[in-house]
Amino acid sequence: MEDIVIIGAGVTGCSIARELSRYDINITLVEKEEDVACGTSKANSAVVHAGFDATPGTWKAKLNVAGNKLYPALCEELDVPFKMNGSLVVAVNEEEVNALDELLKKGKMNGVNPLRIIGKDELHALEPNLNPDARAALDAPTGGLVCPYELTIALAENANQNGVKFWLNAPVTDIEVMGDYCFLVKTPKGNIKTKYVINAAGLFADEISKMAGAEEYTITPRKGEYLIFDKQFGNMVKKAIFPTPTKISKGILVCPTVDGNIFIGPNSNDIEDKYDTSVNAAGIEEIITGGRKLVPNLPLKNVITSFAGLRAVSNTNDFIIEASKLVKGFINVGGIQSPGLTSAPAIALMVKDILQDAGLDLKKKKDFIPHRPKKYRFRELGSEERRKLIEQNSAFGHVICRCETVTEAEIIDAIRRPVGARSIDAVKRRTRAGMGRCQGGFCSPRVLEILTKELGADPLEITKKGPGSNMLVGRIKEFLQDEGGDQNDN
Repeated sequence: MEDIVIIGAGVTGCSIARELSRYDINITLVEKEEDVACGTSKANSAVVHAGFDATPGTWKAKLNVAGNKLYPALCEELDVPFKMNGSLVVAVNEEEVNALDELLKKGKMNGVNPLRIIGKDELHALEPNLNPDARAALDAPTGGLVCPYELTIALAENANQNGVKFWLNAPVTDIEVMGDYCFLVKTPKGNIKTKYVINAAGLFADEISKMAGAEEYTITPRKGEYLIFDKQFGNMVKKAIFPTPTKISKGILVCPTVDGNIFIGPNSNDIEDKYDTSVNAAGIEEIITGGRKLVPNLPLKNVITSFAGLRAVSNTNDFIIEASKLVKGFINVGGIQSPGLTSAPAIALMVKDILQDAGLDLKKKKDFIPHRPKKYRFRELGSEERRKLIEQNSAFGHVICRCETVTEAEIIDAIRRPVGARSIDAVKRRTRAGMGRCQGGFCSPRVLEILTKELGADPLEITKKGPGSNMLVGRIKEFLQDEGGDQNDN
């Protein structure tokens, strides 16, 4: 019998798993997708928010500021790239300038420090590509950038190192409440008996809660679309550039990434379909218009890809983090929309406290491993460091992805690591192979070949992103034979 089953392998679920792996308890994390970070955690703005926007007194406000403070040490411990480059909220007219004063007051109430309003001259000196009409900005130096899926993967790897079991491709089909602090979590891979269930199921948290007979609430998907630009334009802005926010959205921003690109987005549209991550022409036009309001000379001919992500918006419009009053041992962690990425480390600590209050005995392990296995990023190394690596392992000398300079050794490592890659997209999230200018047009066949060899699989079994997305449909020789047979029959 497990002590805890965590449902959902996004950044929230994996943060909780990693935090709880410090203790001498048995934990299994179950995830319906083929990999971690397959939902909101792979498609968002990747901004570590300073905390000035959330309504004072809400969980969003409290956990945003607390989580922001945890990021530098967490990312250093897990070897995850993190840049505290700061954020600017830009005002382009007098009404928006007045709104900055209210945002400053809100940020101060939330405990964000330092935080100040800067004038036009300083603003344009910091960001020369901004709209000439920009008059002032709220400057938040503690804002930062992270790669959300790399962070989620790092948390999962380290949790797994410390004993957390991961069941992937294991959607929860039912939760049988067998008594107080006793559940049977049912999946196609098998059933798990457990004392506690932590519901971190993202867009589907409302359905999981209802399944257990716990509190009923609703989760509405809020879609946001994005455009990413080629790395040659990565220096167009230095900070995360926000417009003055609205009541439902922080707005369409222009923002760098930790990997050297810039992007624009997201827009904000509530939808019904929890699987709809399509991008459409109207949405693209909307984010281009919003992006140009901040940076008029966006290099639109150098967009390398578009994507959409879904945020899980609860009917309370706040995070729902609490032990169920109806079902003892069931803990809801739902409605984790923005600033959920920033808040995730603090949410994990809060869930740990909830478990202790519920009676779970948490004894710290003496052998907890705080660091994940060493990861090499060949593209970031100098020539001498590269030479030494190639001498140690010749696979570092075989560049598979030219756009992002990803080597065969890195791809093999991504497959062999804890909670390792099993698909083309899983390799991409771990190494960036396929994320460059050609979007995998050159390297995907080689990545497929490496996956086939490492997993001892038939090439026809390799998928892009799990069941139903097979990269190959058959062997050419067999197709030719079939065609020849048809011709002979005629």
